[in-house]
Amino acid sequence: MKILVVDLEFDYGKKSRGVNTIREYGYQAALTQLGHSVENFFYDTHLNNLTLLQEELLNAARTTQPDLIFFVLFQNQFQTQTLDLLKAEFKTMNWFGDDSWRFEDFTRHYAQHFSYCITTDKFSLAKYKKLGVKNVFLSQWAAIEQATPSTTEPGYQYDVSFVGAYNPYRGWFIDQLQKRGVATHCFGHGWPNGPVSNDEMMSVFRQSKINLNLSNSVNMDVRYLFSSIKSMAHCLRSKKVASQIKARNFEIPYHGGFQLTDYTPSLEDYFEIGAELACYNTVEDALTQIQFYLNNDSLREEVRERGTLKAKHHHGYSHRFREIFKGFSL
Repeated sequence: MKILVVDLEFDYGKKSRGVNTIREYGYQAALTQLGHSVENFFYDTHLNNLTLLQEELLNAARTTQPDLIFFVLFQNQFQTQTLDLLKAEFKTMNWFGDDSWRFEDFTRHYAQHFSYCITTDKFSLAKYKKLGVKNVFLSQWAAIEQATPSTTEPGYQYDVSFVGAYNPYRGWFIDQLQKRGVATHCFGHGWPNGPVSNDEMMSVFRQSKINLNLSNSVNMDVRYLFSSIKSMAHCLRSKKVASQIKARNFEIPYHGGFQLTDYTPSLEDYFEIGAELACYNTVEDALTQIQFYLNNDSLREEVRERGTLKAKHHHGYSHRFREIFKGFSL
């Protein structure tokens, strides 16, 4: 198929944050790998002129004449009238990747304006049905299928690491571990080490005995809530009230890392907990498991290897799109 991908060129539409890696190395690379012809429509440059954006997208679609327009909506940049015009002329699809916390405020206003919808939240399927949206497919975030460098890397450099942007809860969580003697090396926007490239991120995964995967949703642990005014404000302001599976759950094992992640409902649909990754619920849970897996190298390596095998065979973006297109008979 000829596919027009409508997404942000840069992370969160900000050039200073670097390229949108999930689009470039995830969606786009996987679609190309599957034999599709991909063209991009980047809308970062039009975020301050939404009227022009509607015109430019319609012109791009009519010029390209794609078999499918694949959207990754960010916020309210596209008018429903524009989406309806495109739906009448082309097959359109949107990736709704945050339905666990954005369905009521976002998805329900847009779902009916696409030919096909993808959700990553199985608990939202009934909500789509209630809206009368029938062409919805349950999929999931995945790993960027970038080849692991063939060169031999040094052994483990870190006992515990975390890759992801700083937020108040993550900062509090890491601080709690540090106070209990667990030195954690953090990489990403907002941390002293700063962000890392995609290649560097994969190296961190492989060079860490334990890779933490910390939620970016609101956490109601009273110790966090009352740790500072900033923490309380973060909880009151954030709409991310439910933890969700994200790409990092698949990226860590795919690229050879052992994963210790916060438990998220339905994670067991993708990995065998305890055999392919480890989960925690509280700081104390995480501390207990960190100590356990640091003291049991052979068991940790067995879990890591099984997780990597599962991810490489089932959880790349090419796996996702192959299933999606088969499900929709495209």
